Amino acid sequence: MSAFSNFAVSFTIISILSGCLTLYGFGLDTGGPAAMIWGWPLVGMFVVLVGLGMAEVCSSYPTAGGLYYWAAKLAPSGGAAWSWFTGWFNLIGQVAVTAGIDFGAALFLNAFLDLQFGFTATPPHTILLLAIILAVHGLLNTFGVRLVAVLNGISVWWHLVGVLVIVGVLVFVPSHHQPASFVFGKFVNNTGWGSAPYVFALGLLVAQYTLTGYDASAHMTEETKNAAKAGPRGIVNSILVSLAAGWVLLIGLTFAIQSYDGAVNSATGVPPAQIFIDAAGATTGKFLLLIAIGAQLFCGMASVTANSRMIYAFARDGAIPGSKLWHRINKRTRTPTNSVWLAAAGAFVLAVPYLWSSTAYAAVTSIATVGLYVAYVIPVFLRVRKGAAFEKGPWHLGRWGRPIGIIATAWVVLIFVLFMLPQASPITVTTFNYTPVAFLVVLGGAALWWFVSARKWFTGPRVQGSAEELAAVEADLRAV
Repeated sequence: MSAFSNFAVSFTIISILSGCLTLYGFGLDTGGPAAMIWGWPLVGMFVVLVGLGMAEVCSSYPTAGGLYYWAAKLAPSGGAAWSWFTGWFNLIGQVAVTAGIDFGAALFLNAFLDLQFGFTATPPHTILLLAIILAVHGLLNTFGVRLVAVLNGISVWWHLVGVLVIVGVLVFVPSHHQPASFVFGKFVNNTGWGSAPYVFALGLLVAQYTLTGYDASAHMTEETKNAAKAGPRGIVNSILVSLAAGWVLLIGLTFAIQSYDGAVNSATGVPPAQIFIDAAGATTGKFLLLIAIGAQLFCGMASVTANSRMIYAFARDGAIPGSKLWHRINKRTRTPTNSVWLAAAGAFVLAVPYLWSSTAYAAVTSIATVGLYVAYVIPVFLRVRKGAAFEKGPWHLGRWGRPIGIIATAWVVLIFVLFMLPQASPITVTTFNYTPVAFLVVLGGAALWWFVSARKWFTGPRVQGSAEELAAVEADLRAV
């Protein structure tokens, strides 16, 4: 891979056309334009710091093992335990982000089918479409490995051109735009909570969820030229480009709102779809909606791929129940087929509560954000603890490494608490934020397993296995 290809993978998985647009409706209710437009650069500043900390560690350890391998190497003691819990945070975050991406694609696809064919946008229909999308992504990753590689290449340009087309249409086509005072100053609180600062803080989820996935550059380092420099640059540049392009997209979309109430209460259930149609007409609006859906489907496909590889690596080290099953390689495709379907099934289970919970999508994105960011920041925190003993790679932060790492860690601690909190009032079965429950079940189980059994045998990640193990795998595959 070239340095650009490494950057492109992370940029595609961040996918501003997925994160920004699918949580835009949540943002309209939770702080409105002011919270989204000003929350984006605020969150972006801290995300850059997290990314810088990760990039410095990546330069020292440019291996596909990524986060939980870094934790094992950087921990002054108890490396296996640090690796274990980093891996479990990463696992739940990966499954949830796959759910969030494909759930968002199902919401947008349902909106398009409603507009075009009258397939009503209802929770059962959306969950049905989610099941179909996850099945297609599972089949592609099972039988169409080469096609997936081609589609990932197309995806980069789809995202870049798609943002330009959507923003261009929203700038030049509408006969009316909102004033700057509306875009940058209108605060809306439809959450039921009385505290404006609390609601503004909840609205930060739009940016924080979108700006995830850039660890992909680290996972691809073993396939990248000059990895110790290209990997860190891929992490940082994907954040910076997504930060700039995402802010332009949010501002352009908000200026183009024709009716705020009409967007919030759209029969499609997808405010951006209503904004597209109101601003550019039915035909052009549906065309823009299809661009967004395409980007989300590309992103979801890549997420299933990345998720399955993480499950495979973690299972290879015996850290998942039924590990022998999940790290088995398909002899025909040479891919971890079973882990692909575990990723898809796990994502579906997380999204099912949408059938009775109006806040389920926000909860799924909270789970993804918290899980991934805790996994991101643990190696950064351990690098801070290591101090002068940290062995810098060719790409490093110099004397700024420790202060950047400290601020990044503090930010993740803050959002860990924030996104566990209730998002709507009054708290009922339909508005309950089940993020804490998901973490309690998964990480509680992982902790119990660790203390009862795993601490006696889990020694940390085996990055590539021994030469004998690799030779045996290759011989087995060649025999097919």
